[in-house]
Amino acid sequence: MRPRITDTTLRDAHQSLWATRMRTEDMVPILEELDKVGYWSLEMWGGATFDVCIRYLNEDPWERIRVIKSHVKNTPLQMLLRGQNVVGYTNYADDVVHAFVDKSAECGIDVFRIFDALNDTRNLEVPMKAVKKTGMHAQASVVYTLSPVHTNERYLENALRLQDLGADSICIKDMAGMISPYVSYELVSLFKEKLDVPIHLHTHYIGGMAIGACLKAVEAGVDIFDACSGPLAFGSSQPPVETLVRALQGTEHDTGLDLHHLFEIANYWEDVRRRRGYERGVTRLSAMQVFDHQVPGGMITNLVSQLEEQKALFRMKDVLEEVPRVRAELGYPPLVTPTSQVVGGQSVWNVLLGERYKIVPQEVKAYVRGYYGQSPAPIDQAIQHLIIGDEEPITCRPADLLENRFGRTKEEIADLAESEEDYLTYVMFPQTARKFFEHRKKMRDGEGQAPLEGLQEEERLPRPAPKPAANQATPGAGAIRMPKAHPSQASREDEEMNLEDVKEFIRLISESEVNELHIETAEMKVKIKKGTAGEDNPFKTAGKSRPGTVEADAVETAPAVSDRLDVAAAGSMANLVEVVAPMVGTFYQSPAPDAPPFVEVGSRVKEGQALCIIEAMKLMNEIEAESPGEIIKILVENGQPVEYGQVLFLIAPEA
Repeated sequence: MRPRITDTTLRDAHQSLWATRMRTEDMVPILEELDKVGYWSLEMWGGATFDVCIRYLNEDPWERIRVIKSHVKNTPLQMLLRGQNVVGYTNYADDVVHAFVDKSAECGIDVFRIFDALNDTRNLEVPMKAVKKTGMHAQASVVYTLSPVHTNERYLENALRLQDLGADSICIKDMAGMISPYVSYELVSLFKEKLDVPIHLHTHYIGGMAIGACLKAVEAGVDIFDACSGPLAFGSSQPPVETLVRALQGTEHDTGLDLHHLFEIANYWEDVRRRRGYERGVTRLSAMQVFDHQVPGGMITNLVSQLEEQKALFRMKDVLEEVPRVRAELGYPPLVTPTSQVVGGQSVWNVLLGERYKIVPQEVKAYVRGYYGQSPAPIDQAIQHLIIGDEEPITCRPADLLENRFGRTKEEIADLAESEEDYLTYVMFPQTARKFFEHRKKMRDGEGQAPLEGLQEEERLPRPAPKPAANQATPGAGAIRMPKAHPSQASREDEEMNLEDVKEFIRLISESEVNELHIETAEMKVKIKKGTAGEDNPFKTAGKSRPGTVEADAVETAPAVSDRLDVAAAGSMANLVEVVAPMVGTFYQSPAPDAPPFVEVGSRVKEGQALCIIEAMKLMNEIEAESPGEIIKILVENGQPVEYGQVLFLIAPEA
């Protein structure tokens, strides 16, 4: 039997190696040559490409389909659909799933590879029904992983159920490169014996077993397998198509593909790689340790970017040791989007904060509550109670609890949306989409500047946080970190003194020989005297004292400055508590674009009450009050990037 091949170069290969940063303009020159190869399909959309297009590349992901389709006339175009998560990181209502699939098919997608991170087939029912309705190919996936509860028999159960739901083919999706050659042979043989639809193998090179796994799968009768062009192969990507085609040449499984033509295509990709400055896929010892921690290559790439953003890459070893522990506690979810973000994000915070589950992202809480589906194994009861208390998780299909409100959501972005595709983009990523549309409008109105030609450094990877200024200590260095001024204050220059000026002034006094100082102006009276560090320090962080040497025991303000800091209402500057960002990310005042803010100036808050959200590592992290009090000032604007240790709120604690 002659196996067919799906080429992943245009999607999963560069997602795995290049953080999904390949631009459409780099694809176009080679598309017609790819169309001549004779591939079963070209995987070129879905997965992380949608998010990255609007977040980093300033590209319309829908236009990418249309452009590629205009050049590829013979080879089916394939996308990765995350089941009820579509291309996002949470479940969407059924009307959104149908609308997204319909529009994708209309734009040019022929094959929909559909998977659910938990292998919960309930989450695949509606997406598969939507694909079948369009008449396109519905390829349902069984996500492969290793755990005490994942067995070949369980995978077959899932596959049979998916076949009953109408799958046109079944994909064994090995996102972490964990399937060994002989297990590949056994599992494919089992599926070929029991199933009536074609079997497709997707694996990653990572630890080096992918070529052997593909060859043994071919021996077992696999119908299709995934590979990619050599310059984007190896490492955490797929195996090289050139090697596999050569290995099968002259056998009964000869693919019939032209090696010379494949190398011509590879030469083009090698030129792109060099021109863009990307690394080759390399299998390092740390990558081979996937056999131990089971963290997929794409997830490792994300963890590296995320830890760099938090200035904590040196903690990578600790995070990789924490991931299996968290995964076991959460019921052994396969590490594929979005559960890879759930497990990975929680593992990062457990390590960086030095206290396990001190911060639990909204997505982790939703997973434990059952909103992602049924966990493969029971969640550790102690951890479950720690995360959601006595709340009972749901047992129904999660999307049954979601209201069909796509029509109403359109109203939120009607001022910027120009097409049905725009509405769908907004539903997937509201905050990011709005910024993308605003930039597009400015460009068309001649108010913005086009991106520089070629891929910029900040577009290759999520932008790392800037280095600390001279008066800012690197997190963990033990020195006081002075927060940045609020954007509205940054342009005032020397017009007036703000809270940041006061703090800097007090710091300078503390370093001088002055023991006590009285200042009186028309607007303010301040008495400053030296004290001791610790309990008496006036500058506190998230309910805890910051190290310091002075206190301000009497501050009075005139009405002229009360809009900047209502100290009269606070009672005393010495009592104000600073709530700071425990991470690098983006600050949001509300849980959703159409929701009211958690708190406003004047709000009285309780201990444990949510104050805001910081989006970091693709997760929404609620920042809670560590003590009761009144919000005196909010120092960050909605949607503003924040640094580790940056002051977000000033709270006057309850007496």
